[in-house]
Amino acid sequence: MPLALFALAISAFGIGTTEFIINGLLPELAHDFGVTIPAAGLLVSGYALGVAVGGPPLTMLGGRLSRKTMLLALMLLFIAGNLLSALAPSYGVLMVGRLLAAFAHGAYFGVGSVVAAGLVAPQKRASAIALMFTGLTVANVAGVPLGTWIGQAFGWRSTFWVVVVIGVIGLAGVMALVPSQKPEPVSLRTELATFKKGAVWLALAMTVFGFAPVFAIITFIAPIMTGVGGFSPAAVPMVMALFGVGLVIGNLIGGRLADRALMPAIYGSVAALTALAVLVALLSASQVAFIVTITLFGAAAFAAVPPLQTRVLDAAAGAPTLASAANIGAFNVGNAIGSFAAGLTIDAGLGYTSPAWTAALLGLAGLAIAGAAGLQARRHALVAA
Repeated sequence: MPLALFALAISAFGIGTTEFIINGLLPELAHDFGVTIPAAGLLVSGYALGVAVGGPPLTMLGGRLSRKTMLLALMLLFIAGNLLSALAPSYGVLMVGRLLAAFAHGAYFGVGSVVAAGLVAPQKRASAIALMFTGLTVANVAGVPLGTWIGQAFGWRSTFWVVVVIGVIGLAGVMALVPSQKPEPVSLRTELATFKKGAVWLALAMTVFGFAPVFAIITFIAPIMTGVGGFSPAAVPMVMALFGVGLVIGNLIGGRLADRALMPAIYGSVAALTALAVLVALLSASQVAFIVTITLFGAAAFAAVPPLQTRVLDAAAGAPTLASAANIGAFNVGNAIGSFAAGLTIDAGLGYTSPAWTAALLGLAGLAIAGAAGLQARRHALVAA
């Protein structure tokens, strides 16, 4: 794999760290700014909204730039957002910093996926995309735990300063290693016209419902562990680290499987995610079984990412950049739907295993959409033949 992919992965590591790090620092942030924990939690949902809403318009605005220039501009925006967060004198300013970083996140992974796919032979595109996303998965294993420890030991602002440094390293890597790719002569009208294709919308829907099961469970993993499995609160970070290890392994496996057979890779990963969600519900009272299952659940979660992202690039052939950015937003819409739906079941008094059952239902919806997408693709192939 080209070294440029590792430069993309370093930037992805910084982006992944800043996305998830806020979860471990909510008490410190709430105390410093005099807000409630739920209000501090809006820094999480606000970030997800920024990724979903800000990424595609920012991609459109930079459509005339070379993709390397666009990546550099996005990393500068990411650095600026985290610098503002580190210096934020108020909760409102911190939210603005989070939104700036989120805008960069949504567009970076969209443009970066297209760049990564263009750096390798066509039969290795999904593996190249997976390598870029490895930075995001490693952030869950190393960046988030380390950043949380730094924030708790030296103050939450120190964590954002570390992310700024990572962003600068990523910026330098992109500048030095990513080759210049002139933008293809695709107008904004052509980019927007790709959304008239039913295949594009099916691909986006697959992403939303195929990935929604992940956050349905992970958002509530602490109460599932402590309330059902009898784990101590101190065990939660260790289990989350194992979940992160699963993400890394699954991401790399998913890329290779997608290069061999794209739609079967989607069917298999979403089906595995659905089945493992059922096992989480059934085995959450057994600590050993739960640990094994949640690790495998992490592997299935990110085994779905490279094929889902590659499918959007295929569906939007000829004008992939905007659709790719929209698919990053679709992942975050799925995150929001999964966590919201699972939260409703808990509020309804269905118990702490209900998020896992919710995840399974969302996974079945994702499989149904994937089946419809596969049928459509086969019909188009027959017509073309």
